[in-house]
Amino acid sequence: MIKFEKVSLEQFTEDYLKCIYGNSDVDIGEDVAKYILSVWNNIKLPERATVDSAGYDFYLPYDHIFSNDVDTLLPTGIRWITDDPTTVLLCVPRSGLGFKYGLRLKNTIGVIDSGYWKSDNEGHIMAKLQADSYFSLGGGKAFMQGIITKYCIVDDDNARGVRNGGFGSTGM
Repeated sequence: MIKFEKVSLEQFTEDYLKCIYGNSDVDIGEDVAKYILSVWNNIKLPERATVDSAGYDFYLPYDHIFSNDVDTLLPTGIRWITDDPTTVLLCVPRSGLGFKYGLRLKNTIGVIDSGYWKSDNEGHIMAKLQADSYFSLGGGKAFMQGIITKYCIVDDDNARGVRNGGFGSTGM
């Protein structure tokens, strides 16, 4: 099994508030709650644009202005699920946006391990981005792509650890 799903509305709301307000303990009004629900309802699952595309396009959940002086943390509303422990999702910016605006992931390549979806944040894929230029993208526009690939394990591998959380839970 390999698939993309939306995270729950509760998880998306928590992470949206962290991204926009710096924490999730913000008292939001009815208008903000309705806006978040609208954004969540319109989240588009990643998909390939063409039959020969290697990557699945991730779409912005809402309009956003990128700037060269501010890092952007975006909640995608998406989680990736697989039962194959030798499969990984690699997240990279769309090459056209990287070329035109210098858009890049802050950690260069996002590595989403097969067990990440079992983490304490439902496996919500977040993207921290930087840009060299000021530009805007509308909600629903592709900004990042995920490439699903197999990887090898050496014959004398002795890994025994088990994931117990989200980002950095395996040793950071």
